[in-house]
Amino acid sequence: MPDTTLFGGLDPELTARVLSRREALFRTGKMASVVALASMPVAFGVMAKDAFAQGTLPQPIIDVLNFALTLEYLEDEFYRTALETSSVIPGETQPVFAQISRHESAHVTLLEGALGSSAVAKPSFDFTANGMFDPFNDYTEFLALSQGFEDTGVRAYKGQAANLMSQDALLQIALQIHSVEARHAAEVRRIRGLRGWITGSQNDVPALQPTYAGEDAANGSFTSAAQAEAFDEPLTKEAVLAIATPFIVA
Repeated sequence: MPDTTLFGGLDPELTARVLSRREALFRTGKMASVVALASMPVAFGVMAKDAFAQGTLPQPIIDVLNFALTLEYLEDEFYRTALETSSVIPGETQPVFAQISRHESAHVTLLEGALGSSAVAKPSFDFTANGMFDPFNDYTEFLALSQGFEDTGVRAYKGQAANLMSQDALLQIALQIHSVEARHAAEVRRIRGLRGWITGSQNDVPALQPTYAGEDAANGSFTSAAQAEAFDEPLTKEAVLAIATPFIVA
């Protein structure tokens, strides 16, 4: 069976080194959740060489990539700020969020490289959402926002997949970023003591409820809960921007 994992686009020698290192770390029995995330960013830069060697991108594709870049800017800044703020993240989860932060930085670098001079400028962010949250002084709120941002990212990438179907290489990379965001979301949920997947429109932070709109839709003989747990529904660009806007100052 062909390699359809994140490692599928890598040079075989590099893949072997990454997998060997990951296996060795697993055998130590330490930091298993970090290892589950650790090898992902290395793939992006390698695959991007082929994906973006095709010349000028069509404007609709540029729009999609800038939309994704805006979300990645938000996540990157969120984790950077938390990690640079003393005593926000406890020591036991510092390695997890440090690794997630590295992933988000890698996503930003990749998308900026793809867009070149067409990249949208990085906005200024207010992660309190005008006083609604206090994530850098309250670890519980930090986790809630982290989960909300990651869940939004998963649904956002899924919502834009059809718009990238004319660009196979870009679609592949977008879906692989989507997979990484999903693993982030599952890991944050685990830290919060929740299931690793969205169940219906359930959410314990009312202010983040728009993130889960449409996740309780029923179809055919399956219950809405079963469907929501099996699949994350896509979000439109407009819905995602509505979720992100309270955190964007300019």
